[in-house]
Amino acid sequence: MMDEQEFLQYLDAQGFVYERIEHPPVYTCAEAEQHRPERQAVSTKNLFLCDKKGRRFFLVVTACEKTMDLANLAGQLGVARLRFGSEENLERLLGVKRGAVTMMGLVNDTSAQVELWLDGNIWEEQLFQSHPLVNTATLLLSRETLLCFFDLTGHAVHVLEPG
Repeated sequence: MMDEQEFLQYLDAQGFVYERIEHPPVYTCAEAEQHRPERQAVSTKNLFLCDKKGRRFFLVVTACEKTMDLANLAGQLGVARLRFGSEENLERLLGVKRGAVTMMGLVNDTSAQVELWLDGNIWEEQLFQSHPLVNTATLLLSRETLLCFFDLTGHAVHVLEPG
């Protein structure tokens, strides 16, 4: 599992362009809002979910201000019921702890066990905020950089119906 320093070195080695902003630890979108960069970017909320039996894992990315209806979301993901993934599976698959869930954790999911689902309402935006495996910093990344990152990590981008 990569830590933040290794991850930043990985991004640099790939030639990815990003901006890193340090801040105190944040555990919620409300706390993150207090340290938001001045540049216009989507502030992301990341939900680590699994199906009822814990066989399929999902990382759902939406805007901080949006509330997700898990019953409706389950239908879009093709499962009967969703629940939040365990702390153990979060650390095992994405290498992060609660409060630091991030799409950047996909770098640690080398066997692509976690399905990536992006909210169609935000995916057409051009700049996104995301934690770099810790909740004490935020990265600003372009949509193009994210697409390259997802491709490099072997994670297909699934887009949720806007709504």
